[in-house]
This record gives sequence, C-alpha cells and structure tokens, in this order.
Amino acid sequence: MDGILALWKERGMTSHDCVFKLRKILHTKKIGHGGTLDPDVDGVLPICIGKGTKVIEYLVDSGKVYEGEITVGKATATEDASGEVIAEMPVTELSEAAVDAAMASFIGTITQVPPMFSAVKVNGKRLYEYARQGLTVERPARQVTITRFERTSPLTFHDNQTVSWRFQVACGKGTYVRTLAVDTGAKLGLPAHMSDLTRTMSGGLAQEQAVTLAEVAEAMEAGTINQLLQPIETAVAEFPRIDLSAETYQKVRNGQVLLQSELAAPSAPIIALFYQGEVVALYGPHPSKAEYFKPVKVLRN
Repeated sequence: MDGILALWKERGMTSHDCVFKLRKILHTKKIGHGGTLDPDVDGVLPICIGKGTKVIEYLVDSGKVYEGEITVGKATATEDASGEVIAEMPVTELSEAAVDAAMASFIGTITQVPPMFSAVKVNGKRLYEYARQGLTVERPARQVTITRFERTSPLTFHDNQTVSWRFQVACGKGTYVRTLAVDTGAKLGLPAHMSDLTRTMSGGLAQEQAVTLAEVAEAMEAGTINQLLQPIETAVAEFPRIDLSAETYQKVRNGQVLLQSELAAPSAPIIALFYQGEVVALYGPHPSKAEYFKPVKVLRN
C-alpha cells in the first residue's frame, strides 16, 4: 500500500496518536505524518504510507491554510485557550480598521520566536519540557512566510471585556499561528491568545478530501481503501516536471548524474522526473558541476 491520505485529525488527539492508530487499521508500520497538529487543533493531517513516506519532507515544506479565532483582552501561558491566564486587560473599544491594519502588517516574511509550549529543541530539550518546569529559556528566532492573514468575521465584544474575531491565514513551513495571534494583540497593545484553530489545507490536500479514522477503518474493512489514497505525485506537484525516455529512465533509476541538456531541464532547485506517468526521482543542480543535475531522492527504481 503506497500513497498519501488526507486524514481529518479530531481534537484531543496528537498527530502521533493518529499514526499509531493507522498502523493498526492499515496493518503496516511504514506510515508517517506530514506536519504536526496540536491536540487542541483539528484539521487536515497528511499521512504518508509505504513509498509515500519518501516524500514526507515535501508535504511538511508546503504551504498551509488555517481558520481560527483570536481573542484580545487575555493572554495565556500556552498562547491558546487551554493555558493558564497570565495577563488581562479589559477591552471595551476596538475598531475593525485597527485590527485589519495590525493583521496586514504581518503579511510577508516575518520573524517569530517559538512559544515556550512547543516542540522546538534548545540544548537537547524540547521547549515544553522547560515550560512544564516553570522555566523560560532563550529561543532561536525564525523567519516564516505569511501570504494571507485576514479577518473573516465582525468583532464580537464579550461580557468579560474581551473581544474576538475569526480569521484565515495562509502560511509557510514553521509558522506558529498561536504566536501570530499573540503578536497581533501586541501590535494593538493588548494581551491576546488564539482561542480556536482548524487547519483546512496542508500539503496540497484540502478539507473536502479529508476522511476520519472511522472512515478509514470502514474503507479498510470494505476493501476500498485505495479509493481514499492520493498518489505520491501529489507531494511533488509544485516542482517542474520532466518526462523521461526509456533510455534516460535506466540512468535515473540507477541514480546517475545527468547533463542538464540531456534532461532539457529548467533552472530550478528541484525537478520531478516522471516515467510512464509516475514520478521516479527528484533531481537538482550538481553542487560542483555547473552543467549537471544529480539525484536528490530516488522514489521508484
């Protein structure tokens, strides 16, 4: 069994929980996920099966789309609704224009500091391990890309003097949406947290394609599981495609270095090489031989 599954991860489960359960349902150990989702977040979790595990990194690197809610007036230790409240400020006035301007300021390449309650490692320990001990450590800043970040509902003023609104964000690898919510509040001069989040797209897989664990189990029992799997080619759809002749395919399957002219390849960091409709390898420019391409990863040989 080879392919990519668009799994709808339900709230209360970790991404690892999903992989563990799928190994039992699908009777195979060769399964991995393409991008962690926090337990309190539901949404699309790409699952790679069999040879599909060879393309996990490209699903992780691809863009993601989330829909959620930001609440200002309260900040939490975890930056989401599950954490202890660590700061409060009553909010009785806030304009939609101010919110929209604050959100727009984050579009582009920005710098984020990962939250203490995250899996980033510092000195060999995950940040959440420090956080659970009540410790705060210096965290490495990272550059992330936000392509869309917009309000999708009116502002809602609550009796507890907080204000919330719905949003949609399209972002690149490594973005912490919780931190984006907190930073938006900071831009407005207010404590804030992410009060709700759902991932609607990841790895080129959309919410409409996603199935639950229960639906996977039903399909497995009915013998229709292959109807739920996306081809491995889904993960490489954004790379330039070259279709190989039989002669060149024999060289590629053996991992040989090839002339750029032989491939008629565009100048790109990665190109996807296909034979008879299937992706067989990913190639990239040779680091020391300017006119050559070398294998980045052989997927089928």
